[in-house]
Amino acid sequence: ARLSRTLALSDPRRSVRCLDLPMGRIVQPPSVWIAEGRTDALTVFTAILNACVQVGGRILSIHSRRAATQVLDTLEAHRGAGTPILHWFSGSRRELTRAINLGCWFSVGPAMLAGEKGRSLVEKIPTDRILTESDGPFAQVDGRAALPWDSDGAMTSLASLWAKSDTEVRGILMKNFHKLVSQP
Repeated sequence: ARLSRTLALSDPRRSVRCLDLPMGRIVQPPSVWIAEGRTDALTVFTAILNACVQVGGRILSIHSRRAATQVLDTLEAHRGAGTPILHWFSGSRRELTRAINLGCWFSVGPAMLAGEKGRSLVEKIPTDRILTESDGPFAQVDGRAALPWDSDGAMTSLASLWAKSDTEVRGILMKNFHKLVSQP
């Protein structure tokens, strides 16, 4: 049984779904194209963070592509918004360090880990702040849209990066997930 609310903004086409799930409350903002100078995107993102602060914080899945500095600035100004998970983070090493210091988590998928930059960034992320994802249906795996179980490819890549067995990595990822959803 899911309950949902909509954060209605001045433009009803820019609403945001907030899902109350048994494992915790998760807010997933729409893609934030702040880097293109879209003030409406920053307005929506700020409104989401303000709403999260008002209800005591939420888990947030955030896409920061080409806007990492602006996203991190906004998160820093809204520290009580909850736990940010940066999806497929592609910022600079400096921005990565800042995100880690702000308490961000990171979700990584097989497509991200297939590239050298993605692997390079993941090597710098604390292992206790990483979750896996497939990024389907947007990412491609073997020439087709990624499916949820394709996140196992990310686990295999992490095992290689961390010099651990798949079983050890699976244990780390499960521990991370439980830690994330059991936060107050």
